[in-house]
Amino acid sequence: MIKIGIIGVGTVGQSVANILEQNSDIIEARAGKKIIVKHGVVHNLSKKRDVNISLSDNPNDILDDPEIDIVLELMGGVEKPYEIVKKALSNGKSVVTANKALLAYHRYELQELAGDIPFMYEASTAGGIPIIGALRNGLSANHIESIMGIMNGTCNYMLTKMINEGALYDDILLESQELGYAEADPTFDVGGFDAAHKLLILSSIAYGIDAKPEDILIEGIQNITDTDVKFAKEFGYEIKLLGIAKKIGDGVELRVHSTLIPQESMIAKVDGVMNAITVVGDRVGETMYYGPGAGGDATASAVISDIIDIARGNQGPMLGYKKSLESGLKLLNKDEITSKYYIRLEVDDESGVLASISSLLGEFNISIESMLQKPSSNENKANVLFTTHTCKEKDIQNAINDLAKLNGVDENIAMIRIEK
Repeated sequence: MIKIGIIGVGTVGQSVANILEQNSDIIEARAGKKIIVKHGVVHNLSKKRDVNISLSDNPNDILDDPEIDIVLELMGGVEKPYEIVKKALSNGKSVVTANKALLAYHRYELQELAGDIPFMYEASTAGGIPIIGALRNGLSANHIESIMGIMNGTCNYMLTKMINEGALYDDILLESQELGYAEADPTFDVGGFDAAHKLLILSSIAYGIDAKPEDILIEGIQNITDTDVKFAKEFGYEIKLLGIAKKIGDGVELRVHSTLIPQESMIAKVDGVMNAITVVGDRVGETMYYGPGAGGDATASAVISDIIDIARGNQGPMLGYKKSLESGLKLLNKDEITSKYYIRLEVDDESGVLASISSLLGEFNISIESMLQKPSSNENKANVLFTTHTCKEKDIQNAINDLAKLNGVDENIAMIRIEK
């Protein structure tokens, strides 16, 4: 028998406890051992919870209990969970977590602390999609060329509504909050930080890159307008918030941002709150993983899969490798990222402005691939929309800074990267 302690009996923790109880027969058959929840820890004991387990508000009731084999850390946050997980490991207990923020900042320290003690975290990234297992196990024979994915359901829901129904950003954000997809303070989701934490976890498994959120390019969807949506449709693109990791020579690009992708690509067809991640391996080629990225039962399903793996003795090294991975790979500086770009700017509707724009871009070795001019809501103004050929991030950023100073060009310039 394996006994579990749950620290954080919220939406996911309640689902875990109930699934372990209600599906106990099939779980025992698959794990080879009976799995029960002995105890749960919550912050507020007065709040009613739909579980048939004993509860307290002291994590040490679990951490110091010699009968508990596996600690589930489902409380969220960074530093407090880090201290709790460290104590669990020091007491020799296996750990399962769904905490992406904890891993975004402390995954390498935890790998050292865990050693041969099982430490699993499938639920930390893309909820019910088994992407961690795919990278650690299913694709372990491959050098990973790239990872690209929709890793935040809130943003995908909002962008889907904006593209398919013409909804405006502020309106659909309010609706997302009313439906419970977005928090009262939605910055973590719409600002790209949630997706960035998940990307960092995946990049560690794929490349052994030890980076923090502050080290990588992170942008959200806050500046997407109906003009951008119309341009995307007219030129055969969808707009998605993507987490992207690419191996370029001996470097790795890590970035999260709104992205124009061709409508015919597989990931462009993923709508609503669903998540999808594509992984390209040097031997297997492109594989895609699709499913719900959040929700109590979907995330609990991933948590319990980790518990079963531990019960079977199938766990391996925390980050999927026993020695230094991809020796020599380094995180590329944000300025060295290369991409195609979409630029939107508002200009005076008069002769000579477009020629000045083209000339300035040429100074930074940026060539225009396509251009479109649309009427502006402002009198005597026009919206100029264009895409570039591939160039470096530092060149496009410098060009945008200079464009904002150009006579006849409004300083509020929008840019979206393009992935083929």
